[in-house]
Amino acid sequence: MMGKAALIDAIALTNRGLLATQAQKQAILAAIANLEDFNSTPRPVEASNLLDGNWRLLYTTSKALLNLDRLPLCKLGQIYQCIRVETTSVYNIAEIYGLPYLEGLVSVAAKFEPVSDRRVQVKFERSIIGLQRLIEYNSPVTFIQQIEAGRKFPGIDVAINSDKQQGWLDITYIDNDLRIGRGNEGSVFVLTKT
Repeated sequence: MMGKAALIDAIALTNRGLLATQAQKQAILAAIANLEDFNSTPRPVEASNLLDGNWRLLYTTSKALLNLDRLPLCKLGQIYQCIRVETTSVYNIAEIYGLPYLEGLVSVAAKFEPVSDRRVQVKFERSIIGLQRLIEYNSPVTFIQQIEAGRKFPGIDVAINSDKQQGWLDITYIDNDLRIGRGNEGSVFVLTKT
């Protein structure tokens, strides 16, 4: 599909949006809108086989995520969003790199609830921030298994009041390996299945 290739090309050199110029942002948003018009999955929320899995962020306009790169001595590594449809759970995991042995992790666990064909309400439940070494982090999959097994992690591991911390996400495009979402703060997310 032409539109998909055009979008991947447009975001290729932007480091997930960190390096995107105004002109690139406009071109990317146009490519996203073009792809959304031809969404082959009209009811994305019900396409649990497509939705479920581990997704890696390719591009975002989310300032909250991009600002993680502005921490002193830190560089933003990969960002994952892992969706477990069976337990209506979503895990956002950002890898942070900097000084040797001080690689960090910023993670939020949430529950989602479908509210329409393409919108899910997201309630954040737990935040885990710490050093990868102390958390014994080696991949999103094993980390999530530890969360689901009830492990308490060293570092900052706190419950979040989900009444205050919630939002929504529209899934505006999904296929076997690409997902586009638009959040309640106006942010756009482009992810690829890993």
